[in-house]
This record gives sequence, structure tokens and C-alpha cells, in this order.
Amino acid sequence: MRAAVVTTFGGPEAVEVVEVEVPEPGARQVRIKVAAAALNPVDAGLREGVFGGEGTQIGLGWDVAGAVDAVGAEADWSVGDEVVALHYGMGKSLGTHAEYVVVDADAVAKAPAGVDAVLAATLPLNALTAAQALAGLGVEPGQKLLVTGAAGAVGGYALQLAAHRGIEATALARPGSEELVRSLGAARIADADEGGFDAVLDAAALGEPALARVRDGGAYLGVHPGGEPASERGVRVAAVEVRADGRQLAELVDLAAKGVLTLRVAETYALVDAVKAHARLAEGGVRGRLVLVP
Repeated sequence: MRAAVVTTFGGPEAVEVVEVEVPEPGARQVRIKVAAAALNPVDAGLREGVFGGEGTQIGLGWDVAGAVDAVGAEADWSVGDEVVALHYGMGKSLGTHAEYVVVDADAVAKAPAGVDAVLAATLPLNALTAAQALAGLGVEPGQKLLVTGAAGAVGGYALQLAAHRGIEATALARPGSEELVRSLGAARIADADEGGFDAVLDAAALGEPALARVRDGGAYLGVHPGGEPASERGVRVAAVEVRADGRQLAELVDLAAKGVLTLRVAETYALVDAVKAHARLAEGGVRGRLVLVP
């Protein structure tokens, strides 16, 4: 089968589409025939060597939508099930940017009914990150939440989840994004120097400028573990490290099927054009996700 990998670090040209053996599922695992897989900033980080591993084969891709094609022992899924999953991990040799992928059975959820696989593939990583970030912040209705990078994938899901839970979120996004972030559930657009927020989800990874907007004793949560700013003024500082969770993903699938969560695709690329997709991601300004199709 074909798979997108890197063995040396660099720009988009470092991505290779190679022929590899079709992987076999072990106990409590399933193999998915990939229908679509989103390209995320973490894939660019892996390609650039941010997480190390030079000299080894590193598989790209964390999101997947497709059909179960083989089932290992003690895996409660059936061949033919339409599913989505998060294939978490920095050092895996094969990711979801491939024709087949093996994932842990408890990372899998039924695909949203009536939703195209290309759209469904944009859900797992970013929606799980947003949901787990909000849980980490512990924000409640009545508190003031700021979401930076609100027009992005994680920020957009965070706005919609907050609105669904009765939390009024303020959005911080690039100029020209006001209409988009309001459509995603933002109650307000942040003023230039507005502060005093009970909690800030820093999906844009602004760091200290975002921390400065948190009230004394509030909470700041970033999206790059190890890259968060130092605490000050009694602010609780942390970062979300997404984890695969099939049950939570199933809840998010249900919200997507009901239209609570908006699935956004910017462009699609054939798997063989993975280098072109990485080049487009590197250009910036992508609204929604780029999606690879085998």
C-alpha cells in the first residue's frame, strides 16, 4: 500500500509517498481502509523535526475516516463499520496518510450518519483537542472565556462547544474573520487590549500576550505542551495534550451529526499529492482543513 512518511526533516519536499506492507491489527485493534485523512499542523511539525526522530521512518496523519477492514481479537467492531478515529502518536512509523491504518479499538467511533468521509475526517483531532481543552480550563456558564485563533479548527470547535454548553465565549481572530467566528458561536469579538478573562484557550499559541488577558487567579491553557508561558499573578497555566478517546469522540460525532459542530474542509488532495498539500499548508491562511484522499 501507499503511505506518506518522512525519513529526513525539512520543508514540504521532505514528504515521501512510499510503498509499504499493509499493517495487521493486533489484539484490541482494528484496521481501517482509509477514505479520507486530514492534514494538521502537527504533521508539519513532524515533517520539520520539531518532535525529533530523525533517521527513522515517521508516519504522517492523525485523523481518519473510513471503513473497518479487519478486526483483531477482543476488538468490538465489525468489518464494514463506517468509522472515524484519532491515531495519536509522535513516533509511529505509519499514520493515517495511507491506504490502510491500524488503530486501537477504543480510539474509534461510528462515523457521523449522512456525513461525507472527507468532512468527517476533519473531526477527531481538532474536536477532541477543543473538548479536552475546555475540560482542562474548567470554565462554567457565567464565566468569561476568551478563545484565540477562533477562526481556526481547534478554536472554531471550542467556540461551538462553549456555545452549546451555555458559555459565552469571546473570540480573538485575524481581521476579516468576525463574520465567521460569530457564525461559529462567538458571543463577542475581543477588543484590542481587552483583559480580565476568567479563562483563555490560546489556540493561536500567542503565549504571553494571551496570558496577559487572563485575570489574576484565572486559567490559561495552550495547545503546545511544553510551549506554554510561565505562570504569573496566580494564573493557572497548562497545555492540552490530546488523547484518543472513542467514547468522547462518539459524543462529538453526535454533535456533528446534529449540526452543533461545523465540519470545514478547505481543499482536498490525492494522497500521491501529499507534498502539494504540505506546501499549501505552509502558505498559511487555510480556513478549514486540507484533506488527503487515497
